[in-house]
Amino acid sequence: MKILHLISSPRGEASFSIKLGKAIVEKLQAANPGSSLVTHNLTDSPFPHLEEVHINSFFTPLENYTPELAEAVKHSNEAITELKNADAIVIGVPMYNFGIHSTLKAWIDHIARAGQTFNYSENGPEGLVKNKKVYLAISSGGVYSEGPMKAYDFTESYLRSVLGFLGMVDVSVFRAEGLSMPNLKDEALGKAVESIIL
Repeated sequence: MKILHLISSPRGEASFSIKLGKAIVEKLQAANPGSSLVTHNLTDSPFPHLEEVHINSFFTPLENYTPELAEAVKHSNEAITELKNADAIVIGVPMYNFGIHSTLKAWIDHIARAGQTFNYSENGPEGLVKNKKVYLAISSGGVYSEGPMKAYDFTESYLRSVLGFLGMVDVSVFRAEGLSMPNLKDEALGKAVESIIL
């Protein structure tokens, strides 16, 4: 098995999404001896936010590339190749202001490309990144999986939608939540790790 682990928290060793993501990776490795692992910390090596040159590079035929466009498309090409080569993708998702960190959004903007990871046909869009297993390691200070704050959670719903659009529909979600709540924080990570079922 080829595992791709994406980290999007800037908090390093203090990050609960990183700890939960690593626990998922460890269980995958234990269940699949000999697996390979590629880890990318998107906050240490962030993808550039999309600018005009990137968008032009996505829609310009290869034979018309200038040196500038060829350079601009490199991040996207490498990320898409890496994604397609992976069997399992583990994504660390700390919740910031009810959504995902901007570094993860930037990565998504570089992998979501017409003709590469999805196509439009007469029947509508079709995702081209298929037969992948995705695990989301979501961390949050409050409880957003249920209850009155569920409507504020734009992490899981967004990621399920955009990944599904690209063809990745087999998504499992594990949450370390209530990390800022006095009655929940001490056991939140342990419960999340215990909940991991591959």
